[in-house]
Parts: sequence; structure tokens; C-alpha cells
Amino acid sequence: MKQRLFRCCVAWLMSWCAGNAIASDYLIGTYYFPSWTLGAKGLEFPAPWKPIQKFPEKQPTLGWYSDSDPAVLRQQTQWMREHGIGFVAFDWYWDGKNTYLEQALNAFRASKTTGDMKFSLLWANHYKFPGGMSEYRLMVRCWVARYFSDPDFLKVDGKPAIFIFGIDAFADTAKTIGVSSAELVETANTIAQQAGWPGIYFIGGTPALEHWANDVAPASGLSALSSYNYHLGYSGTAESASSAGDGYLRLDAAYRQNWQWLLSKGKLPYVVPMTSGWDKRPWGGSRDSTKDQSIATPAQFEAHLLEAKRLMDAYPAKTKHMGVICCWNEFGEGSYIEPTKKDGFSYLEKVKKVFGAP
Repeated sequence: MKQRLFRCCVAWLMSWCAGNAIASDYLIGTYYFPSWTLGAKGLEFPAPWKPIQKFPEKQPTLGWYSDSDPAVLRQQTQWMREHGIGFVAFDWYWDGKNTYLEQALNAFRASKTTGDMKFSLLWANHYKFPGGMSEYRLMVRCWVARYFSDPDFLKVDGKPAIFIFGIDAFADTAKTIGVSSAELVETANTIAQQAGWPGIYFIGGTPALEHWANDVAPASGLSALSSYNYHLGYSGTAESASSAGDGYLRLDAAYRQNWQWLLSKGKLPYVVPMTSGWDKRPWGGSRDSTKDQSIATPAQFEAHLLEAKRLMDAYPAKTKHMGVICCWNEFGEGSYIEPTKKDGFSYLEKVKKVFGAP
């Protein structure tokens, strides 16, 4: 009787684990590119899957889906949870008055159960900011009112976390508006504080360049550094740039060069960015075509993740054991870990193997 009860408990536990998040000492996220709904406002291609269909091996396991469908987001979120991904950062766009390309985030929020998955925003600020200080304040109030009170919105040190695509573009926005970067951060923190939050945990994107990482970012009041992706490695100066070339191993080496400098020399905390590769051929190719077809094999991706994990362990206070992978579904730029026709779950299985529970 006891043995049968024990076997039943074990079977129940295994079944529960199969459908729930993997326990882990690491908080790993992934960026979500929300551009897979036919005719959505702001699309680069009105029929977004058409360029990708020329590369049938990239077809998602879910097919040529619509990311406005809650059932799609529910399935994707389940796969993330089952493979040790703890948050998803949605690329987020602002037209000066309101958001666009928000259909995937809306579908995610409509389909999720509280506690399933944390989420955050990657402010895609590499487009020229549309407006002045009033539009900036309106954007921050949108963050506060629309997202921050969601119990699943990602908080770091008690503050809602916002990723900024580029510190350089942030500085350009401040200059265009006629204020400093520090004033933009202070304004955002004040708006958040008036709503009862201790401020905003801004995570600014930059490669390992001294000027941006150790001068502009700390002086602006940003909380931490990370990046959406890297193409070249740096060690503090522009002259230290790694040489361009093809293949994932070159890309991996560039990431490692940025990681090492930002962790050993950078002044701010660092959310370690990782990548499955780069291949912009579906969207017409990179300006430097040698960058393309730099897609990791599963073994290469595992080695990349293992080195990121090693550095998180070597710098626990600086990294908070946090990392973010580019990307879940950036099929146009060829950076994805979502299950596909060709690769199946191979990339997600590596994430689970490296960062999930043993």
C-alpha cells in the first residue's frame, strides 16, 4: 500500500513538473518580436510571413501563426515555462500618442494565468522619438497605468523593469527634446513614484564602450545595462572592436568580449544578453552580408549559454543571475529559439539543460 502510494505521488509530481515552470536559481528571459499578424499597424511587411516562407526550414512548429491569437501566446508561454524561461520582454513601440504592434502583448495578457510568466517591455527607442517632453510624459504614464500594476510585470529591486534598446538613442532623444538623459530618467521616476512605485529599473542597451557604459549610463541614472544583440565585440574603446566575419563562432566571440569587459570594468549591474544567431536574409540581408547565416548549432548554443552561466556565477551581485536571450521569434533577423520545422525544440532544450533544474 505504501509503495503504491509512493509511486502515485512520484507520478503526480512528474506530471506536475511537466506542465509547470522549471525551478531555477537563474532568471532567464527572452525578447518577443510582435510582428506576425497580417495587416497590423506598423509592420515592415504587410504580409509578415511572406518573406520568411522563402525559407521553409524556419517555419514555426505552430505554423504561420497570428500573434494576436491568445491560443498561440498561451502555447508559446507554456513552452517557455517548461524550458526554464522566467520572463518575456515584448518589443514595444510608441507613436507619440499611443502604442502600436501591441497585439502579441495583449494576447499574452488575455491568455495568461497570474503567476505563469513575468513580462516586461523593450522600448524600441531606435526610431526617432515622435514628440517632445509632453509625449514622453504621456508614454511613461502609459507604462505606469497600463502595465506596472499587473502582478506579473517584471520587478527588479521592487521597481518595474523597462529595457531600453539603445542608450545612444536615449541620449539623442534627450538632446532633441532639449533636456539631459538624467532629466528624462528623473521625470520617469517621478511619474512612477507619484503612482506609488519606488521608481523604474531602467536597463539600457549598449556594447562594451566606456563612454556609454561608464559615463553616460551612470550619469543618466540608469539602473543596469544589457543589450538586444551584439554584432561586434568591444573592450572599452571603438579601436578594440572585433573583426567582422561569418559564422556563429565569430558572433559568440563578440558576445564574450562584451560580457567580459562589462562585467570586469562596467560600473552598473548587467543583465547578460545571449543569442541563438543572426541571419537577415529573409528581410533582404545585412548591409555586411558576412554577418548572415551566423546561426548556432544546438551544441554551439549550449556552449554559449554555459559561458554566460559561468559569468553569472562569477559575478552574482552584478548579474543578479539574470539573463535575456535574443530572441523568441525574430525570424526576419534570424534570431529565434521558438520551436521550428527544422530544429524542433533543440534550442529550448539547451536553455532547460543549462539554466533549468537538474
